Amino acid sequence: VAQAGHKLLSPEPRKTICMSREEFMQRMTEVVGWGTKEEYGELYDKVDMAQDGFITWDKLTSFILLVLYEKEERAKSTVVPQWKDLQFLPVKHKDTIQKVIFLKSSCRYLTISKEGLLGVWGENLKLQETLPITSDATKLKHLWVTSMVSLENVNKIAVAFTSKEICFYDLLSKEEFSCQYKLQGLKGTPICMDYWYDSLDANESILSFGDITGKVQAIAFTAALISLFERPASACEDEEATMTISWAELLSGCHKCCHILEHKLHHGDWVRQVTYNASLDAIISSTTSNTNTMVLAWKEKSKKHLKMTSFNIAQGIHAFDYHSRLNLIATAGINNKVCLWNPYVVSKPVGVLWGHSASVIAVQFFAERKQLFSFSKDKVLRLWDIQYQLSIQRIACSFPKSQDFRCLFHFDEAHGRLFISFTNQLALLAMKSEASKRVKSHEKAVTCVLYNSILKQVMMLSFPSLS
Repeated sequence: VAQAGHKLLSPEPRKTICMSREEFMQRMTEVVGWGTKEEYGELYDKVDMAQDGFITWDKLTSFILLVLYEKEERAKSTVVPQWKDLQFLPVKHKDTIQKVIFLKSSCRYLTISKEGLLGVWGENLKLQETLPITSDATKLKHLWVTSMVSLENVNKIAVAFTSKEICFYDLLSKEEFSCQYKLQGLKGTPICMDYWYDSLDANESILSFGDITGKVQAIAFTAALISLFERPASACEDEEATMTISWAELLSGCHKCCHILEHKLHHGDWVRQVTYNASLDAIISSTTSNTNTMVLAWKEKSKKHLKMTSFNIAQGIHAFDYHSRLNLIATAGINNKVCLWNPYVVSKPVGVLWGHSASVIAVQFFAERKQLFSFSKDKVLRLWDIQYQLSIQRIACSFPKSQDFRCLFHFDEAHGRLFISFTNQLALLAMKSEASKRVKSHEKAVTCVLYNSILKQVMMLSFPSLS
């Protein structure tokens, strides 16, 4: 093909040679040395989709690259992962595990449970330490941790409590996990959180959360690398001291480095999940109600106002996930169905995945392969091919037999690790490393390579050949 390309290029760098169908068929047959004229004619017709009557080298190479890319994408999507045996991690949590996160900066995993116990794990999943995350409201009888997120751009974690507060812990302080900020006075208990930051400008970030009153709120930070909140002039100079901020202060706008976004469209239903997506520039939230089940709150040009789009989904959903390249939202239906939605079409889903015989409680995309995990209340784990909307794998594992459990589902795609919690137990499914798909010319190591410039051939010798 490269040799044929020289025939399509002019000696003058700025002048492109065009080749007709007959000329292309003749030249390719002569230069490549195999294949029939009819086959090269078919190739020409595919390249010249616009029927211009000629093709150039750029058109030919663009077509070949596109075909190779599509072939690679199809190969990826048809690969069914193989899994190691189910493993239960030796957690010390005594109550429901609320979150699992991976800290890229330190290559550690964090787990947190309802009673406020934080587990620190190495990248090898060895438990390094456990410590309690406390709050001023520890005297309350029923103080629970509800959620946790990692603020990677500023090396912090945020933890939400039933005391209607969110605490921000600094991972780089002298005393690890020391509380730097304490946001108090929220009107409802936050039960789900999400954090996003702009990889091109880490000063821009959004912490979004939903509460038990049906309210979705977000704090948009504009100078995160400098400070999340403004420290008053009268504040203690000790940087390790905890700074207390009231929600009323943020609403009043006295903190110039952040502003508030909020809506109440869920009308008193518990907000079960919330996330901000930059490609949509919208906050997505969901409840188990069949009205206003899923809401997309789009940021308008002013960046301080929201425009709402509401999805009414029969019997409600437990969870959702969004795939930005496919532009699809997957929902875990209480009615046993996994639905795929175009975020701009609220009338009906663009696809329905049938196969679960119990309520679906979790969904998460395997983004690179354009596949989707789903997990149901009867402990059936499925992997779906999104293009064909078919179940390609049913993963049977010896999950705990308990019928009443709280589930956390988290797929760490970068490490090929799938975490599923059953109340205070944490199960791990790890993907087996896949064998290389590269074509190998020799079974043993190649020890010598020679190039014959006359014949324009490469000769390779491996160890067995020398004997």
